[in-house]
Amino acid sequence: MKELQTDVVVIGAGTAGLSAYRNAKQFTQNVLMIESGPYGTTCARVGCMPSKLLIAAAEAAHSIEMAPAFGVHSSKPVIDGKAVMARVKSERDRFVGFVVEAVDEIPSEDKIRGYAQFLDANRVQIDDHTIITAKRFVIATGSRPSYPGVFNNFGDRLIINDDVFDWDDLPESVAVFGPGVIGLEIGQALHRLGVKVKLFGVGGAIGPLTDPVVKDYANTVFAEEFYVDTDSNVSDMKKVGNKAELTYTNKQGVKHTEQFDYVLAATGRVPNTDKLGLENTGIDLDERGVPTADAHTMQCGDSNIFIAGDASNMIPLLHEASDQGTIAGQNAGRYPHVRAGLRRAKIAAVFSDPQIAMVGESFKEISQRLGSCDCFEIGEVSFENQGRSRVMLKNKGHMRVYAEHGTGLFLGAEFIGPQAEHIAHLLAWAVQNKMTVPQMLDMPFYHPVIEEGLRTALRDLNAKLKFGPDIINHCMECGPGA
Repeated sequence: MKELQTDVVVIGAGTAGLSAYRNAKQFTQNVLMIESGPYGTTCARVGCMPSKLLIAAAEAAHSIEMAPAFGVHSSKPVIDGKAVMARVKSERDRFVGFVVEAVDEIPSEDKIRGYAQFLDANRVQIDDHTIITAKRFVIATGSRPSYPGVFNNFGDRLIINDDVFDWDDLPESVAVFGPGVIGLEIGQALHRLGVKVKLFGVGGAIGPLTDPVVKDYANTVFAEEFYVDTDSNVSDMKKVGNKAELTYTNKQGVKHTEQFDYVLAATGRVPNTDKLGLENTGIDLDERGVPTADAHTMQCGDSNIFIAGDASNMIPLLHEASDQGTIAGQNAGRYPHVRAGLRRAKIAAVFSDPQIAMVGESFKEISQRLGSCDCFEIGEVSFENQGRSRVMLKNKGHMRVYAEHGTGLFLGAEFIGPQAEHIAHLLAWAVQNKMTVPQMLDMPFYHPVIEEGLRTALRDLNAKLKFGPDIINHCMECGPGA
């Protein structure tokens, strides 16, 4: 057994791990990075990038379908599934290649291949070949898809989102379980590419939304396009021949038995911390076996162990993983001199159509914190009659914005609508800069733009906070259809 000594060990070479490695190097050259799987990051290989490639193809097909509404007529689009998936995989591999190039630039003596397991708080064993003694550690092992055991009844007809991006062709039918970010994005994209899709969920949840008004609107608008039942009743799940068969009760109470080429399980992810031997370290673990860490320092208790990215079970997004990796790497590098790092305003987007976005505190978080004292107010707007949205025939959406009574401090927003990903950035900057609603309304708004809908919601909120007059339905200074 080979034995090594170093200052910092980073376990995992994904987004968080690479960031942690680079930042730890600012304080010591003695940093080792351990990786057991392929290089390339979840985002580039099976996450945000390949899913957006599939969505882009779906949007191209959908724009042709919608063209007659503008008086533009053409033949019905023909979907070449093999060509769609060839581009998805080719561009995916290109993105992965960029990450692999970055990993290749790391000195070979700093990289060790294999599975790491803690022997104690200062030693890890890599497979059966190496024991490393280190002063500090960063856990950046990412996460993996999770689904109920009963789904195994579908045998090889069961897939996860990782599998979709290795298809050579599009199937005829897919049942999607889980109307969260992954299920909603992939489900709608496949539907628009001609695949028969049925999307099932439980409890009415859709995307990451917590605001009941926005959630209800989202459920309605997606169900108008394809079969979406976020509070479904599904039974008799099994494989029959080369098909997945299930029985479900539809919204009218009628039972149906149907077969699909595949069942896509998009029911969540779990941190990859269960096989690290963390019980040997003495650090506190939650009920799922995930280390409890300070969100500002990424330190596990007062130990020499830090955690970052999806493994932390905090916010499973690339930019969050990068920020957490920066903080964890810097603190591991300079330990025991631990410092709080920059945590940016929360921002999340779902690249469905219409898009979904959440910024700052969610409705659920604000309600739990301020609801009992009635200390916050809600402004809202519908995008169904918003000028620029109607021009583009993208006039589906509803926005709710939240602010604190007395101070007018803008707290956050949940919304569904056109170009939500862009509006979300404006609102995230406002949250991070601790702007009040009156200050936000002092900012410039061009005409005609979708952002005028945001201004309408802010004016509604401003009036309810008693900082301005009641909103005028037909505001001439706003321009028509604002």
